[in-house]
Amino acid sequence: MVTAEEDAHASAVLSKARAENFPVAPRFLPREWRDDLMAVYGFARLVDDIGDSDLTFGAEHAVALGLAPEQAGDPLAMLDAFESDLHRVFEGTAGGAGPTGRTGPTGRTGSAAAAREPGHPLLRALVPTVRRRGLTPEPFLALVEANRQDQKVRRYATWGELLAYCELSANPVGHLVLAITGTSTPERVRRSDAVCTGLQIVEHLQDVAEDLARDRIYLPAEDMDRFRVSESDLAAPTANASVRALVAFEADRALGLLDEGTPLVRSVHGRLRLLLAGFTGGGRAAAGALRAARYDVLAGAPKAGAASVLRESWASLRGEG
Repeated sequence: MVTAEEDAHASAVLSKARAENFPVAPRFLPREWRDDLMAVYGFARLVDDIGDSDLTFGAEHAVALGLAPEQAGDPLAMLDAFESDLHRVFEGTAGGAGPTGRTGPTGRTGSAAAAREPGHPLLRALVPTVRRRGLTPEPFLALVEANRQDQKVRRYATWGELLAYCELSANPVGHLVLAITGTSTPERVRRSDAVCTGLQIVEHLQDVAEDLARDRIYLPAEDMDRFRVSESDLAAPTANASVRALVAFEADRALGLLDEGTPLVRSVHGRLRLLLAGFTGGGRAAAGALRAARYDVLAGAPKAGAASVLRESWASLRGEG
């Protein structure tokens, strides 16, 4: 049972869906898909907000995870507690007693462990989705680990290192979408990884200034050296020519990844095809907003308008791009 107070702080997390570059759970989808996609979004958004120390009602979230209110400001403690609560989502399911295989406090696994309900309302909301779709813990644990990495790794030396980070921070979301819709195949997963990584790169480019304020840079150091961009250049109020050239270079890379993933859209049918076109179209529209801003991402995060997202989504449906 979700209390009114729990509903308020869970809703504050879910409300951020409107600000994403892509449609999270549009109304044209079947109700069960929408419910399951929003449950997964609630998990992913919450774990990112913990990692970014960007929680509204942070004390309430900490208490829901079994911590003291003042621990809301300790991302690693919050992530550890969140992961422990996540294991309860999978206890008593086909995954057994969680990845460690430990028994519950009664010394039994299975049905006894299943009685331990997650403490956080967004994780309780995830339980029906996990059971209905037969989801496994791995994609969820990868998203938690990505946010742990954010606490420890502040710079990326190479493009390869950044791609490895995206394997944790972005690609698991695509795996979950395919699992929820029952359409996962090795080829679709490969294409989905390209789309999700492309979307993540575009988001990093939009948020260069915001990330730097958190002492994080997701532009590979090798590329910064190539374009003669220093960290002090990224701290300026507007982007100089070198920064703009670097952002344009990375945006082209992201578009290449989105192009690589375009066949994923054509490999499915019906309303799922519309959803996936919205993902790729949203990414292309966001890249277009970067271009329209002449790649000045320091004066503010360029965002695509609804008309641009629709136009690019239609192009994805037609197999263009």
